[in-house]
Amino acid sequence: MTGGSSFDPERIAALRAQLGQPIGSTPAKPSSFAPIKQLWLRAGVIITAFVALLYGVEGVDNLDHNQLDYNGIEPREADGLWGILWAPVLHHGWDHLFANTLPVIVLGFITLLAGIGRGLAATAIIWIVAGVGVWLTGATGSVHLGASSLIFGWLTFLISRGWFARNLLQIGIGLVVLAIYGSVLWGVLPGQPGISWQGHLFGAMGGVLAGWVLSGDERRHRRGDRAGVNA
Repeated sequence: MTGGSSFDPERIAALRAQLGQPIGSTPAKPSSFAPIKQLWLRAGVIITAFVALLYGVEGVDNLDHNQLDYNGIEPREADGLWGILWAPVLHHGWDHLFANTLPVIVLGFITLLAGIGRGLAATAIIWIVAGVGVWLTGATGSVHLGASSLIFGWLTFLISRGWFARNLLQIGIGLVVLAIYGSVLWGVLPGQPGISWQGHLFGAMGGVLAGWVLSGDERRHRRGDRAGVNA
């Protein structure tokens, strides 16, 4: 008989050597937790970098005698429109930033665990809706800044997205978040001097909008399932 056997040990050894596998070993089974670990790592890196940015900006602001604070949102002023871009990374002193740090870390991180792309998209929607809402409704002559608009938006996004998607796990996460941070939602009401309740209110509205928009695939899939049952 001519030709080599397909089970030639030398051929198998050569192939495994090319693949970097030890002779006699079996291919490693991919870990089912690897994607989850990667998601947690990426979310942690992104939110840590964002918090570092907040502290870096506040450090520069202090060195510049708080001049950066004037780059916040000035309602109904043309120049104040630029504040929509900068307001969430600006804070009125270290105390303001310290108060926002833990909620930013916790809620921002959990939002990113919904998926990095989805979490960043939700943040963008909240950022824009909150900024435009404040610019339209804020008190004349005031300047609005701070990451609290994002905090309120992330909070309502996490609470609402599970309901829109009809996902029990997401609903459970939303209920836990509501139990821990739900009391801060009173901040959407006017009353405390020096507090941008408009930023809180429109940030929260942006979070609900983000929850609805970013659950579109699940809602369309659910409607398709119902149509199939009724057919």
